[in-house]
Amino acid sequence: MAARLLRRSDHRRMPWKNGGGETIEIAVGPDGAGLDDFDWRVSLARVERDGPFSVFPGIDRTLSIVEGRGIALAFGGGRTVTLTGGDAPFAFPGDVAVEGRLIDGPLVDLNVMTRRGTARSEVSRFTGSLQIDQQSAEASIVYCHAGRCRVVTEDASHWVGAGDALMVVEPRHVSIDADAEAYQVRILLAGA
Repeated sequence: MAARLLRRSDHRRMPWKNGGGETIEIAVGPDGAGLDDFDWRVSLARVERDGPFSVFPGIDRTLSIVEGRGIALAFGGGRTVTLTGGDAPFAFPGDVAVEGRLIDGPLVDLNVMTRRGTARSEVSRFTGSLQIDQQSAEASIVYCHAGRCRVVTEDASHWVGAGDALMVVEPRHVSIDADAEAYQVRILLAGA
């Protein structure tokens, strides 16, 4: 089992696919993949104004509000979903048209994307302790949004600071203690 610390200072910054803002890529699989050929991707985005989401054909997204009041997502057909910082991560298809309307100012979101038919994700937000047995996961990414986290794998203990992440490849058991807010992203191969 390999673990890799992903420091905030090393996260790759790039423009949104639609050019409306900037995203900070925390991790991507396979390594070095771009916006058109990733199997999975974990990133942060600062949203400063209302507008359309980038469309990603064949991609599923899970969105979590990590800073700010929230956003109202307007889907085609009149469906609207309001997502705030206290809500559970919200999954939706990345190939549908979505308009975002900010609720009382800018926000930062954690965005997990997986290529449908290749991979899928499970995203959880937590404080405190979390025990994870995940025989089928390709990778587990622990993103520490505030405070710090201690991540214990079968062969080592790792400290993860605010804004940093730890990626554990093919994890079997992970124990996490967070003294503030953290997110755990499990990447599972299709069929797992």
